[in-house]
Amino acid sequence: MVMMPRRDGFTLIELLVVIVVISVLATIGLNRFWSVKDRSLVSAMQTDLRNLASEQENYFTRNYTYASAVSALPDYRSSGGVVVTLTYTAQDGWAANTTHVSLVSRQCGIFTGNAPAAAGAPATANGVIHCN
Repeated sequence: MVMMPRRDGFTLIELLVVIVVISVLATIGLNRFWSVKDRSLVSAMQTDLRNLASEQENYFTRNYTYASAVSALPDYRSSGGVVVTLTYTAQDGWAANTTHVSLVSRQCGIFTGNAPAAAGAPATANGVIHCN
């Protein structure tokens, strides 16, 4: 009986299996990372709308009308990358939308008072922030 000398190291099949396992784990990890990142950006958009609502009410208390532009609210600052747009303003209500430069397909909205719901889309209830 002839004994083959023992070789140290890995076979090609073992290396391929390890590479496949690592790539599957990396794919799962990256998908989880992007999901968490997207949720944090949406959270920033929602927070900016809450802050805008507070500033609009402060403005209304002083001027008996709502601000027609975000620039008219001196104490309001939006988060980095968040774009806030007032889509409707009147003495009896207002509506706004937010988007983020990193999220092309996501948008948050709010409308209050007698503002039309369509102006605050995707919001569907008065005073409630909703995102798509």
